[in-house]
Amino acid sequence: MFSQERNFTEWQLTGFGDAPAYLFETIGSTHKLMKSMAASGEIAPGTLFVADSQSEGHGRHERTWDSPAGKNLYFNILIPLDGVPANNFAQITQIAALTFAETFNNIQEGDAIASRDCAGAPKITVKWPNDILYGKSKFCGILAEIVYVRPQQSEQQLAPQQRMPRPALSMGVGINVNSEPSDYAHLNRAVTTLKAIFGHSINREKLLRALIGNLERAIGQFKAFGIRPWVEAWKRMDQFIGARGTIVVNNHCTDQNRDSGEGAIKKTGRIIDMNDDGSLLFECDDGTIETVISADLEI
Repeated sequence: MFSQERNFTEWQLTGFGDAPAYLFETIGSTHKLMKSMAASGEIAPGTLFVADSQSEGHGRHERTWDSPAGKNLYFNILIPLDGVPANNFAQITQIAALTFAETFNNIQEGDAIASRDCAGAPKITVKWPNDILYGKSKFCGILAEIVYVRPQQSEQQLAPQQRMPRPALSMGVGINVNSEPSDYAHLNRAVTTLKAIFGHSINREKLLRALIGNLERAIGQFKAFGIRPWVEAWKRMDQFIGARGTIVVNNHCTDQNRDSGEGAIKKTGRIIDMNDDGSLLFECDDGTIETVISADLEI
């Protein structure tokens, strides 16, 4: 994983089920392009988009995601939702975050585990619902949106009921890989990178191949067994059960108004547990207990 990587244009990748991967040296946003091309039937579920740089990278609520060239990973995977009940679609982003965190924690060079695993060092964990942290510093974000994929021209011979647009999940992922934490000082929030965590530059092509392969297997297991196995793993993570935090509800906070809290309802309290459906059980400071299905969690 720490080997020298080849030129971005030479990367050899596939999406799910050997679906094609498209490489973009520069792009506005892989997420926006994937949504557009899926809706028009130009790409099929399983397709992977990868950018070397983005000019319009963003996270939830249009928060800035800096996307410098040649350093990090910016990609979108169009995840097929066949066999997944609609009320479980949101759980896929949680599965992805947990799968990616496990992949990062297993990064090795030969038989020598990276120095991160020394006694007392913090672990890579997932902050509910899907932010990936090292300590309290974020380095990986996930943005997902349901799109309805129009059948491609090659599918026009199918029966009419099979030609209907079908749902898929356009999942965009940004990972700070070989940049430096100082590159993000202007964001005024805790940010780190894999290079800073492991003390080595990471081969981005190899890392992405591992992430996509592991995610495809995990989603297959999710379709068979549901989210419960991941919930149990999540409960064992640091900075979670019993920790204090703030739930940000109706969140319209941007980078500009994040500190003022304008446009958001914030409730401080303690994380009690995670329910089997992936929702959060949260005790507010006023003693009320809430089941939180969709919100941001600040710790």
